[in-house]
Amino acid sequence: MKELSQIDKVRHSLSHIMSMAVLELYPNAGLGVGPVIENGFYQDYDLPEPLSEDMLPKIEARMKEIVKEKIAFVQSNSSVEEALAFYKNDVYKTELIEELAKKGEKEISFYDSGSFHNMCEGPHVENSNKIRYDSFKLMSVAGAYWRGDEKNKMLTRIYGVAFADKKALKEHLHLLEEAKKRDHRKIGKEQELFFIDETVGKGLAMWLPNGTIIREQIEQFAKDTESAAGYVRVVTPHIAKEELFLRSGHLPYYKDDMYPAMEMDDGTYYLRAMNCPHHHQIFLHGPKSYKDMPMRIAEYGMVYRNELSGTLAGLLRVRGLAMNDSHIYCKKDQIKDEFKAVLEMTMMYFKVFGFDTYWFRLSKWDPAHTDKYIDQPENWAHSEQIIREVLVEMDVPFVEVEDEAAFYGPKVDVQFTSVLGREESMSTIQLDFLAKERFGFEYTDDSGEKNNEVFVIHRAPLSVHERFLAFLTEHYAGYWPVWLAPVQVSILPVSTDKHVDGAKELAAELRAAGMRVSVDSADETVGKKIRAAAQAKVPYVLVVGEKELSGEDFTVRVRRQEEQLALSKADFVQRVAEDIAQKRVW
Repeated sequence: MKELSQIDKVRHSLSHIMSMAVLELYPNAGLGVGPVIENGFYQDYDLPEPLSEDMLPKIEARMKEIVKEKIAFVQSNSSVEEALAFYKNDVYKTELIEELAKKGEKEISFYDSGSFHNMCEGPHVENSNKIRYDSFKLMSVAGAYWRGDEKNKMLTRIYGVAFADKKALKEHLHLLEEAKKRDHRKIGKEQELFFIDETVGKGLAMWLPNGTIIREQIEQFAKDTESAAGYVRVVTPHIAKEELFLRSGHLPYYKDDMYPAMEMDDGTYYLRAMNCPHHHQIFLHGPKSYKDMPMRIAEYGMVYRNELSGTLAGLLRVRGLAMNDSHIYCKKDQIKDEFKAVLEMTMMYFKVFGFDTYWFRLSKWDPAHTDKYIDQPENWAHSEQIIREVLVEMDVPFVEVEDEAAFYGPKVDVQFTSVLGREESMSTIQLDFLAKERFGFEYTDDSGEKNNEVFVIHRAPLSVHERFLAFLTEHYAGYWPVWLAPVQVSILPVSTDKHVDGAKELAAELRAAGMRVSVDSADETVGKKIRAAAQAKVPYVLVVGEKELSGEDFTVRVRRQEEQLALSKADFVQRVAEDIAQKRVW
């Protein structure tokens, strides 16, 4: 029997109570699985008709009535034969029972809750009076293939949430409402950042001008940062021959995540799903000396992953993605300094973008599973120790996790908590001591001898454009910092007849000073233009008439501030320039 917390016992029990309510509506419904999940539960049903979400309040109301009936949950066991006889008309439970029998199980666990007799491992609350009737809610209906296999029948899945009390439920529902407001797909559509077109293909983002501005600002920031840190930039092809991916080890092990092979007249090619094999070939281009080490190769390389269409989710999971990628080729005695520099760069990025709730996870190997990992105990011990030393010396929060390393070396995952309370993985820093063997890396050391101890650090601190832009959109709720805002200043002429030409001249002047400026020349009232600029979340709005165009102080509307500012043109230009240069978040 699984160990569950009290709240998870409540959630598990509610999935049974939900089934009791559903079976009153559909007595012959087939029962799929119904586990506890984060914050709640779900249950799959084979129903004779589609279930509308309009039915959820009715089912929920019946559940609350059942809860108040103080139903006891009683465990019992039945033989396999008895269980199969009981579920002779339910193909789903029958399949599960037959699998358990093949594993040698002689008895099947059941739970009774009122008239509901259900195959279940448990555990549950002792009695439904342990459940607060005002602390749960049914949330949605979705389709789900039986056993997650698209070849099987589509079932109806009902999701619910449950908490210890009404207050916790209310807070959760508030977060969900906030999540809807911040959804990057919603904001992306409103602000015309990107779209995904079925004609182009699922999971392939089309970046509109506004989104491209944000994307390119972030890319330039990364390029400037990396240039100052000694990185050199490269550009490599989106495809490569099969031989390269066989050499790197991505074929055949990663083949299912890559697009199908392309047979050409000179060989078999694949779209790349990662940049490292190409970068390895660049390192091999020409002899290397110890004076060339470390060599830091960087590229915003486009890669392609063959994700199932049902797993795609806006920009969070896509098929075409541009990675903030780099590979550092270093000597063994350089690993510590290089790893530390990558972590420091990552933390600098997080500070600039306003992420402050983050920590690191050191994933290590398990020497008992040499089938999963490259068998180099000395390198594992050395690399894990120096990475641990870096984390300790930097005094950053971190945890260590056994048996979660990459095949070729330990890694550090950068975790953070989003503004919506979700734990997300932002990026991964991986140490690789297998590539040197697969690709035959070497350099000439200071004694003139050939040395093949070349270690590779894979790093992408800003993840991929698509995923990172999704996080940022939700983090800022579309209120982009001035340096990222597609439109930084919106100029609103008071009169369409008299002030548009002057507003356009002012816009040209501000653009020359390095700003992104729009002029709203629509034949609308100033009030309507102000509301439109506020809805577009433009950081600065200037309403200009005769006085402003003749040189008097601007009246400046600052986003999300009631008080307006009176600034000279020079002071305004300086203020915006400082916002951009300092990358202020407000």
